[in-house]
Amino acid sequence: MDADVIVVGAGLAGLVAAHELTSRGRRVALVDQENATNLGGQAFWSFGGLFLVDSPEQRRLGVKDSLDLAWSDWQGSAGFDRTEDEDSWAVRWARAYVEWAAGEKRSWLAGHGITFLPTVGWAERGDLRAGGHGNSVPRFHIAWGTGTGVVEPFVRYAKQAARDGLLTFHHRHRVDHLIVEDGTARGVRGTVLAEDRSPRGVASNRDAVGEFALAARAVIVTSGGIGGDHDVVRRHWPERLGTPPAEMVTGVPAYVDGRMLDISAEAGARLVNRDRMWHYTEGVRNWDPIWPGHGIRILPGPSSMWFDALGRRLPEPCLPGYDTLGTLRHLRTADGLADHDHSWFILTQKIIEKEFALSGSEQNPDITAKDRAGFLRERVLGRGAPGPVDAFLREGADFVTAPNLEQLVDRMNGLTDKPLLDAASIRRQIEARDLQLANPYAKDAQIQGIRNARRYIGDRLGRVAAPHRILDPAAGPLIGVKLHVLTRKTLGGIQTDLDSRALGADGTPVEGLYAAGEVAGFGGGGVHGYNALEGTFLGGCLFSGRAAGRAAARQTA
Repeated sequence: MDADVIVVGAGLAGLVAAHELTSRGRRVALVDQENATNLGGQAFWSFGGLFLVDSPEQRRLGVKDSLDLAWSDWQGSAGFDRTEDEDSWAVRWARAYVEWAAGEKRSWLAGHGITFLPTVGWAERGDLRAGGHGNSVPRFHIAWGTGTGVVEPFVRYAKQAARDGLLTFHHRHRVDHLIVEDGTARGVRGTVLAEDRSPRGVASNRDAVGEFALAARAVIVTSGGIGGDHDVVRRHWPERLGTPPAEMVTGVPAYVDGRMLDISAEAGARLVNRDRMWHYTEGVRNWDPIWPGHGIRILPGPSSMWFDALGRRLPEPCLPGYDTLGTLRHLRTADGLADHDHSWFILTQKIIEKEFALSGSEQNPDITAKDRAGFLRERVLGRGAPGPVDAFLREGADFVTAPNLEQLVDRMNGLTDKPLLDAASIRRQIEARDLQLANPYAKDAQIQGIRNARRYIGDRLGRVAAPHRILDPAAGPLIGVKLHVLTRKTLGGIQTDLDSRALGADGTPVEGLYAAGEVAGFGGGGVHGYNALEGTFLGGCLFSGRAAGRAAARQTA
């Protein structure tokens, strides 16, 4: 035996599983196709949002949350409709996860040195139905250190375990097969890839220089999803979301290729809910890209006006920060839009200064560095847009500014192959919206949403601009942002039980085989159902990786 347990994938779920194993004295072989620089995988690049329920941070801000409310929101968002089959374990994982988020999760994170910003974000506000999709209250807790800070303790544990002789790193080893003998996972074999010293996130070579095989008493697959391969995304794109875009930007590095899904299926694991996925509609091209097609997601406040490619204002609940997949469905299925892969924000300088955040650890250097003084200086006391946002405004290929609407629309039309926007039509729609601001109440759903958001102190102080007319010269200049679909997460995957054991076609475990993180739909093959509540992806890696490591440790005792 080369190890007690082989972990395939050195992202967050794999590192958590490895820590649970080595802390119990098990020997681990950690196998990954990338170099050592990429320890932590996708999670390193994330904003670091984590879903918590009834936290001290929420209570200090006057937010009244509860397990019952969170579970109601989760069920309304997930829309589980395959409960006798593909969702049978996903529902149980969902309940267990929400209970963890309302209970032990925060103290467990604190035990690993992970703390949070004092303000809780209100992400994915939903479809405007009490029993429908979305968060009824703010639950998006941003970790000091962003995703980089969440990954850091588990990278540190792995390196210490390696020094202690309990963990062996196998970088640049690509798993091509899971070895299953007599129905039990016994190891892996694959290709040794040529050395590659590329920086973190940069696409590495796939030059084969040898072969390898490793044997163990159990294997945990934690290899991530499909977001880096647009062909695979399109292959599994669901009919309910219309036609897949011909052009998308990429929110994850190229190594997020989904290879281990089919490899696990060949070994007997059952793949479920492959038609469920999570892609954003507020993607912009990174002016300083790291991986191919690198896109960044705008985390918008609620005030920007959203128009489709033909210049029509999007209907509610397709509002900034509300219903991610509902908006994606509208943009891919509404009349006349199938041939267009983009949409538009129109906003003011006042809005971008207060409401635009960018997803990603590298786009939030103050939070990533845990620079509290810099955070206050940049985001609370400072004037103007945060530095990374201002850089996109100056350098980004998808941003245009102008002193008046006609010039703005002309410049927006300059970003497409042919002019599709009519300035007079857009002016009529903006003026109709602006007229709604004369009173503290309005019939416009977006204006209602802005006023509702500002009743929450966290939004009023740091996230939502004071309501104002888009065409007010004092709020300008005007800004147009061309938005792209940005690929991100797999919501389905390997079906697992609550011990993260991979299940076969007959519903029984494949002995010795486990799966965690995105490759397992973050648990059970689809813990989120059809929609995610945000802050649940990192948490899903933590929760399912922990379960897999503990269960594999028991098996190999």
